[in-house]
Amino acid sequence: MWKWIKTRLLHKFSHFRPAHLIETLKEQGLALVVIIVVWEIIEDICFPLAFIWLGTHVHPAFLAGAPASWLLCLHWLVVPLTWKAWMKLKE
Repeated sequence: MWKWIKTRLLHKFSHFRPAHLIETLKEQGLALVVIIVVWEIIEDICFPLAFIWLGTHVHPAFLAGAPASWLLCLHWLVVPLTWKAWMKLKE
């Protein structure tokens, strides 16, 4: 279990490596890099804070969502959808 958690966290942090960001910037442009970084911030900061707020103000069961949101990875779904929406708006 710890190995899986370590793998997931290392995978998430690998998206913030400067070499990875520069390579993606060269291939796809600044818009894709912004989409990826903003989504990672939402996924890793905003979701846990929202679950903590819901857990303290609505129901304590929501507190279980804070650590779960750090382990779940949704950028495989959200980034392509956001990129597609950006490309349609850009046309």
